Amino acid sequence: MKALIQRVTHASVTVDGECTGTIDQGILVLLGVEKTDDRGKADKLLKKILGYRIFSDDEGKMNLNVQQVNGGVLVVSQFTLVADTAKGLRPGFSSGATPAMGEELYDYFVEQASTAHTQVATGRFGADMKVSLLNDGPVTFMLEVN
Repeated sequence: MKALIQRVTHASVTVDGECTGTIDQGILVLLGVEKTDDRGKADKLLKKILGYRIFSDDEGKMNLNVQQVNGGVLVVSQFTLVADTAKGLRPGFSSGATPAMGEELYDYFVEQASTAHTQVATGRFGADMKVSLLNDGPVTFMLEVN
């Protein structure tokens, strides 16, 4: 399971002209699910994301996590994160989860995030989404768990 996280001033996701999720200061999480992933990996990744210290403290050092700054978390499914790009000029998706498995783990991840954190918004799994964000920094990290 992979997550590309971006520290944002604000972010939103729109599907068919309807805003499905929006946050102010916080983290945009682009979530990719692989066929070897399970709920245990989802739990580990969520714990890492919520605890990851990417917000500045009073001294300007990245020492605070999203919960400490009372920030939002916007979770958007993105299967292209798990693409194999090592060879050729076209991505391969053989390591990606099936749509059913990906949706089940995405939904589970969102449920757990909503239980652990008060400000969680989402996109819509499998939809053509338009994501808007103002990256703060820019600060972007790729997080993975095994």
